[in-house]
Amino acid sequence: MRKPSSRTRAALSLVAAVVLGVAGCDAGGGNAPAPKGTGARTARPAPVWNRSPDSIAAVGDSITRGFDACTVLSDCPEVSWATGSDTQVDSLAVRLLGAAGAAERSWNYAVTGARMADLPAQMDQAAAHTPGLVTVMVGANDACRSSARAMTSVASFRTDFEEALRTLREASPKTQVYVASVPNLKRLWSEGRADPLGKEVWKLGICPSMLSGADDLTSAAVLRRDRVQQRVVEYNKVLKEVCAKDSRCRFDNDAVYDYRFGTDQLSHWDWFHPSRDGQARLAAIAYRTITAANPVA
Repeated sequence: MRKPSSRTRAALSLVAAVVLGVAGCDAGGGNAPAPKGTGARTARPAPVWNRSPDSIAAVGDSITRGFDACTVLSDCPEVSWATGSDTQVDSLAVRLLGAAGAAERSWNYAVTGARMADLPAQMDQAAAHTPGLVTVMVGANDACRSSARAMTSVASFRTDFEEALRTLREASPKTQVYVASVPNLKRLWSEGRADPLGKEVWKLGICPSMLSGADDLTSAAVLRRDRVQQRVVEYNKVLKEVCAKDSRCRFDNDAVYDYRFGTDQLSHWDWFHPSRDGQARLAAIAYRTITAANPVA
């Protein structure tokens, strides 16, 4: 084979240099920054929270169904804090979409008696509309069981909530989520027990883990209520942590839990569910959280 001329060797050296440069390799075999126009990946900015979503779907339990707010032992979705039409409540949907928009572009898939384990199926229904926002309020029934021992475990609560968000994301990746904290059940006990009729109604079996034996102040009863209250705190910690992992999710930072409600905010049918006034307060908390320029810290 003939030895290449000096001119040929120079040409080959130039070609090799060009090839190495395009490949982004340096002489030592390391990785140099990819040049412009080579399809290099750049970090995408986090999605901007839309403070004016154009449609709303609600999931959760009896609170979002307006149970016992209008008549005894009945749902009253027209006073729902999330999607209701009642002017006294001024629901989240009406505040964000207007009365006509709320009637056309809001859906309520909450179910009275639902627990966190029921949320994935509800979320699947909500996701079918590809809503701009889904509201979540659930967890009270996980703590309100026949006894403190029967409460939903924190691990199961977390697993089911993660599954619910995953269900939504698979069907509707860009839908935003507002998550309300679980209400303060011990405050419910302390406020409602002042009314003799309320205590009689509770004896029918409303939230026994917290409300049974409303006047029982023995150490065992106090310990039982404290266990329920601690479980609610743990549930809210789960809601916050799981929501924080989703860039399109906002937790209310315990605003519902911290709200110092009184008997005017409770249904006088059962001294447990929110009254019309209570529903209006929930709507106001949700609206402030969703329309804030930044997440509540």
